[in-house]
Amino acid sequence: MKRIINLTLLLILLPAITILALSPIQNKKQETKYTLEKNTSVRVMRNETNTIEKIPLEQYLIGVLSGEMPISYNIEALKAQAVAARTYTLKKMETNKDNSYDVIDTTDDQVYLDDNYLKENWKEKYNEYIKKVKQAVDETSGEYLTYDGQIIKAFFFSTSSGTTENCKDVFGENLPYLISVSSTWDVNSPSYLDSKTLSLQEFYQTLGLEYQEELNINIERNETNSISNITINNTTFKGTEFRQKLNLKSTNIEITQEGKEVTLISKGFGHGVGMSQYGAQQLAQQGYKYNEILKYYYTGIDFKKI
Repeated sequence: MKRIINLTLLLILLPAITILALSPIQNKKQETKYTLEKNTSVRVMRNETNTIEKIPLEQYLIGVLSGEMPISYNIEALKAQAVAARTYTLKKMETNKDNSYDVIDTTDDQVYLDDNYLKENWKEKYNEYIKKVKQAVDETSGEYLTYDGQIIKAFFFSTSSGTTENCKDVFGENLPYLISVSSTWDVNSPSYLDSKTLSLQEFYQTLGLEYQEELNINIERNETNSISNITINNTTFKGTEFRQKLNLKSTNIEITQEGKEVTLISKGFGHGVGMSQYGAQQLAQQGYKYNEILKYYYTGIDFKKI
């Protein structure tokens, strides 16, 4: 009788035991894995059409390079940009593996211009220009950057204020390969200085503040002289927020008031983290190779190939 009861219990519990035993395997099968493959495609959200296109990685990089760096730049600067853009893309693909797309085709990620646009824009120069871009992509085929074995966040921007920014000051993340480095040659960039003058009324209105005759400004700056926090008549903004609201080119800003006008002078163009594109061009002009340029702007990185 005891043996019959035990057998009955076993028959009842066996399906539940089997399910429990298999559930980790089933869960594991549902996980999305990210692997690097030579023939991988990028899921690109096209901003104008609100559609997603799957584009082979190296083909996508041709469109990014064409949209992100002047074609007149030295081939070594273009190659540095190609590796940075490839690295940025691979990191986004890793991060967004469970989402419907990897990147957007605007400055929210990287500007991507398709071949039809380039033909129309470059006209008779198309063959010459596309050959140069393809050379930069082909000669760095599959190369990307890592730190401690992981794909890095390869941020880049137009022009520094004379030094690049620490990632922690701009994006709030303390990454050892994205620390401030000197980029003094950027002072020669046509995008280095920008000036904007607003009436006091416009200044307050743009910041969403109540108008006051008296303007009191208190600024906290980081080690690169960029604005960390700015307090205007008892209202505090982060430097990045202040820049965005006033549509300024950087957070390295000097502010002066004369009567009922406020003048804002900014140095540099972009968030300032990672590789300065103008700086890459200047280093290339001095004879630096693309890998040397990348090692300069991304501290302690290693090169890998898909």
